[in-house]
Amino acid sequence: MVSTFAGAGGSSLGYSMAGFRELLAVEKNDNAVATFRHNFSGVTVFHGDICELEVATALHLAGVAVGELDLLDGSPPCQGFSAAGRRDPSDPRNGLFREFVRLLRGLKPKVFVMENVSGMVRGAMRLVFSDILAALKESGYQVSARLMNTMYFRVPQSRERLIFVGVRADLCAAKGLEPSHPRAQYRPISMAAAIGDLGDVQDPARGHVWLDESPSGRNTKTWPLAHQARQGARYAGQQRRYVWDKPCGTLLTASAEHQAMDPYLRSIGCHPLYTRTLSLLEYKRIASFPDAFEFVGPRKFAYNRIGNCVPPLFMRAIAAHIRAQILERRPNDQT
Repeated sequence: MVSTFAGAGGSSLGYSMAGFRELLAVEKNDNAVATFRHNFSGVTVFHGDICELEVATALHLAGVAVGELDLLDGSPPCQGFSAAGRRDPSDPRNGLFREFVRLLRGLKPKVFVMENVSGMVRGAMRLVFSDILAALKESGYQVSARLMNTMYFRVPQSRERLIFVGVRADLCAAKGLEPSHPRAQYRPISMAAAIGDLGDVQDPARGHVWLDESPSGRNTKTWPLAHQARQGARYAGQQRRYVWDKPCGTLLTASAEHQAMDPYLRSIGCHPLYTRTLSLLEYKRIASFPDAFEFVGPRKFAYNRIGNCVPPLFMRAIAAHIRAQILERRPNDQT
């Protein structure tokens, strides 16, 4: 598979968990590329603007011929569609999906997956959604788009995303294939189950930065709900306090103003038990990254990488479904 708009590697980790081999990752952001290379040292990276990546170059870097690639993945920037922003239909970033379509038409993979925010199918954005769907179908693919929530796929976070799955039309005709999505697989995981073994101790050298280690003998998984002060209430006038016995709300990135103000960004939500933002390890857990996954550079960049990512376990479920039900499915298989 090849990943475009790869970020720090959330999708890539999910694909690798499902048994895919990544041949090429495409990413522009310097910090995201540094983090990706640190964690995926064996994957070739095109570090630059996707608009400048020619199809011939992509084929050469991936080492494949036209039509040979199993899967092309991409998460074009979603700021113009997101309900967390202004949802501006004219945002120039909305057009980056056309670069994905350009590579799709040149590489001609057997399957593609494109991810974006749920806001794309709401209000005025539905016109953009219709344009995207039409462009993908005109590229020679049968396409299905579905809203999916990560909390039903072992991710302790309620994060709704729009997932496009496309299968090349000639394969659909020859093998009776069609695009499909995995069904919900698990009951939602609470924040208590995800981060309940982590404590509330500050780093004395930095004061406001919370340590990720759990203090000896402190396991908040066993705490009664009576300890949850102001569940769901606002903190510091803007942050919503998450709820201990439910999945976390959607993890966010921070604005430039917040990044400049404080590494413990005031837009990333309040811990259910403590009056503070979530630590980096807590953020990783809630996004389903392994504890050992390392983010390069200042923590403020790590929060943004996680807020922008596709949760790995969510993508693993999608990738495993595509592998079993599309790529490896036999013509007479009715499962």
